[in-house]
Amino acid sequence: MKNLIVHAKRLLAAALLAPALVLASAEGPQLDKAPLSKDPENLKRGATIFVTTCMACHSASFMRYNKLTEIGFTEAEIKEKLLPPDKKVGDLMTIAMRPQDAKKWFGGVAPPDLTLVTRQRNSELGSGADWVYTYLRTFYRDPTRPNGWNNVVFPGAGMPHVFWELQGEQTAKITKHPDGTESIELVLSKPGSMSAQEYDKMVADVVSFMQWMGEPIAEKRKSIGIWVMIYLAVFFALAYALKKAYWKDVH
Repeated sequence: MKNLIVHAKRLLAAALLAPALVLASAEGPQLDKAPLSKDPENLKRGATIFVTTCMACHSASFMRYNKLTEIGFTEAEIKEKLLPPDKKVGDLMTIAMRPQDAKKWFGGVAPPDLTLVTRQRNSELGSGADWVYTYLRTFYRDPTRPNGWNNVVFPGAGMPHVFWELQGEQTAKITKHPDGTESIELVLSKPGSMSAQEYDKMVADVVSFMQWMGEPIAEKRKSIGIWVMIYLAVFFALAYALKKAYWKDVH
């Protein structure tokens, strides 16, 4: 009996410490808030950059090209600006690169599918959109890496900085603190073709499209949810009135 009590106390202590352990596991780089947009022009710009740049290596295999008509593209624009020669408008947004080749070229890890990345990267630190937005803005030169680049949000990332000509090159100033932790400050060492504000806006458009792509019916779901809550409120009021009418003689 005594052993059971001791065991129960240990389980209780573990349960009480669990929230602290979760918070400790959430430690990581600070994420910047992604300035998401629902404006069709911004989404179309983000989609164009995503298809013409990101899809050189990454697929979006849970999305079809014709779905992009929901953010303002016409099928003619999709065929003209976005569609590869071997694809049809109703095809999935996959790429020609084979996974086995991708693993060979990218150090044993194939570039992930990006359809749901803004949902998969949600954490205590911020939303998945915040993660992608910060990630695409925190690449820096690192000669120790095979591709010459590293990232603050995802240290050791195998992905090179595909937008470096637009953003420019950043170098990292690493500061070691007395408690053993390190902080990284990024300094622009070589300007790109865009200003910092222009680059951040471009990245925000790409992330806005990726956020939409992760759940295209999000706005419809929210509007339906409002009507469902209104229905439940009215139903509750009617049910409560009916209950009072049935039980008034009993009381």
